Amino acid sequence: MTSERLERRLAAVLAADVAGYSRLMGIDEEGTLARLKAFRKTLVDPTIAAHRGRIVKTTGDGMLVEFASAVDAVRSAVEVQRGVAEQNATVAKDQRIEFRIGIHVGDIIFDENDIFGEGVNIAARLEGIAEPGGVCVSNDAYRQVRGKVEIVFDDMGPQLLKNIAEPMQSWRVRLSGQTSSAVKSGSVVSHPQPLSLPDKPSIAVLPFQNMSGDPEQDYFVDGLVEDITTSLCCIRSLFVIARNSAFSYKGQAVDVRQVGRELGVRYVMEGSVRRVGDRVRITGQLVEATTGIHVWGDRFDEALDGVFQLQDRVAERVAGAIEPTLQRVEIERARWKATEDLAAYDYYLRGLARLHEGSGEAARAAYSLFVKATELDPAYGAAYGLAAFSAGRMKSSGLLGVSAPEIAEGVRLAWLATQYGRDDPTALCYAALPLSVLGLNPKAGAGVIDRACALNPNSAMAWYVSGATRNFLGETASAIANFERAIRLSPVDPLLHQFLGGMAFALNLEGRHEEAVAVAERAVIEQPNHVATRRHLVASYALAGRLDQARQSIEALLRMAPDTRISRMAEWGGPLTPSYIGRLAEAYRLAGMPE
Repeated sequence: MTSERLERRLAAVLAADVAGYSRLMGIDEEGTLARLKAFRKTLVDPTIAAHRGRIVKTTGDGMLVEFASAVDAVRSAVEVQRGVAEQNATVAKDQRIEFRIGIHVGDIIFDENDIFGEGVNIAARLEGIAEPGGVCVSNDAYRQVRGKVEIVFDDMGPQLLKNIAEPMQSWRVRLSGQTSSAVKSGSVVSHPQPLSLPDKPSIAVLPFQNMSGDPEQDYFVDGLVEDITTSLCCIRSLFVIARNSAFSYKGQAVDVRQVGRELGVRYVMEGSVRRVGDRVRITGQLVEATTGIHVWGDRFDEALDGVFQLQDRVAERVAGAIEPTLQRVEIERARWKATEDLAAYDYYLRGLARLHEGSGEAARAAYSLFVKATELDPAYGAAYGLAAFSAGRMKSSGLLGVSAPEIAEGVRLAWLATQYGRDDPTALCYAALPLSVLGLNPKAGAGVIDRACALNPNSAMAWYVSGATRNFLGETASAIANFERAIRLSPVDPLLHQFLGGMAFALNLEGRHEEAVAVAERAVIEQPNHVATRRHLVASYALAGRLDQARQSIEALLRMAPDTRISRMAEWGGPLTPSYIGRLAEAYRLAGMPE
C-alpha cells in the first residue's frame, strides 16, 4: 500500500458473520454451504444493494460492507435479520443460520477496492459482541440514525472491545416484536434495557468523591466506601450491588436513574469524603433511582480515629431509610469492625487498592501490604485472608512454581484468616480459594466459603469463589448456578472475565463444549489480556473440536505468556481430577501448546 494511492473517507461500515459457523459445518457441511449461498443470493446481497451498500469482501461465513449513510446501513441490517428470522422459522434449531452484525461510523482508508483502519476494526468488534440474530451499533452510528428511523435501541452502556483502548458506548437494536419486513422512517425510540428489581430493597453504593485535594488519598476514600458496602451486605434484608460494579462509575458524572436501570437497583447512594489532618468529614445521600427523589442525607464530621463508628452509623442510617421495618439485630450485624488499629487498617486499604489492579505483579505488592497489616494487628482476619488470596493470584498468574515458599505461607495465612475471622465474611471469602488452589484441599475451601456465603449472601466475590471451589469438587451444576448469581450481583464487574472463565470451565467439565466456547469468547472480550481467561478459551475451542480456532488462540496466548507449557499445568490452578487433566492436556496438545 503506497501513500500516493491512499484515500481517506467517512463511511458507515457493517461487519457480519455467521454465529456458530464451525458447529454448523461440523453437523452438515454441504447443507450449511447451500443454505448460506441461498441466503446470500435471495436476501442478503439484494437487501444490501437496495440500500446502496457495497460489499467490500467476504470471508467464508462473514462479510464487510461499506455504506455512505448510517441510516442505510442500519435499515439494511434490520431487514436482513428480519428476513433471516422468518426463513429460520421452518428450519430445525440446530441447523439455523443466524448472522451477527456490527455497525460503526468512522474514518476509513480506501485502497484498491478494500477498506482498512480503526473504523473497520470497531465494526468487527461490535459484531463480536452482538447476539446471534442481533445488531450492535456504536454510539457514533446511533447519533447518525437517531430521529431518522423507527427502530428501538437498547443502551448497552460502555463496552470493552478487543484491542480497542477505551470502552465504547454501544447500542443493541431491539428486533423482537417488530414484524414489518421494511424499516419505516420516523424517530428512534431509545430505551435502556433495565434489569428487573429484586424482591427486596436493593442498593448500589457509588464511589465517593475525594474532596481532600490529594490524589494519594483515593485509596482511603475507596476503601471507606468498600467497607460501607460490606456493612450493608451483611444485612440479609438488602440486595447490595458488589463494589466492583458500582466502581465502574468512578470519575463519571452519573444520572442515578440510568444507574438504577443498568444495575437493577431501587436506591443509589452517593457521597464525598474530605480528610484533613486527623479529621474526616463524610457526606452521604440516598436517592430513589426511579424518581430521583432524595430519600435521606447526612453528614458525619469526627476525628479520624472514629472512622469505624462513622461507617457503622452510615450503614445503619441508610438501612433505616430504605426499610424501616428492618429488625435492630440486622442493623447490628453491619457493625463488625475489621480492626481498631488505624495503621494496620491503612495498610489493608493500600493492599486492596493494589489488588484491584488485577495483575500478578500488583498482587505481589498487595501481598506485602496485607502482611504488614497483620504484623501490626496479629488478629486481623481479613488481612490474613487477602494476603493468602494475593498469593493465589500470583500463582494463577504464573509467578510462582509448585514449590515456591509463598505457597505454603499462603496456606498458613488462609488458616489464620479462618481462625481470626470466623464471623467475618470477607476473611472467610478470601481464605477459601487459597485453601483449594494453594493447599489443594477443596473440601476445606468449600466449608469455609459456605460459611462466608451464609454470613454475607450479597457478596458476588463469595459466590464466585464458591463456584470455583465446586468446580474443583466436580459439582458443576452448583458451580454454574453460583457463577450466575455472582454475575447478577455484580453485572458490570471488572472481574466479570473471571466469573465467565469459571463458568466456561464448569461447562467443559460437563461436556457442554459449544456452550463453553460462547462463554469463554465473552470472557476474552471482557478482558483480552488475562492469561487464565485465554487458557479457558483455548481449552474450550479444542474440546469442541474447533482446532483451527484453538491454534489461533494458542498463538495469542503464547505471545502473552511465552513460558506456557503443558508440563506446567499444575502451576496454574487448583486440584483437577486425573481424567480431566488428561483430557485438558490432550486438548492443549491438539491446539499446539508446547510440551
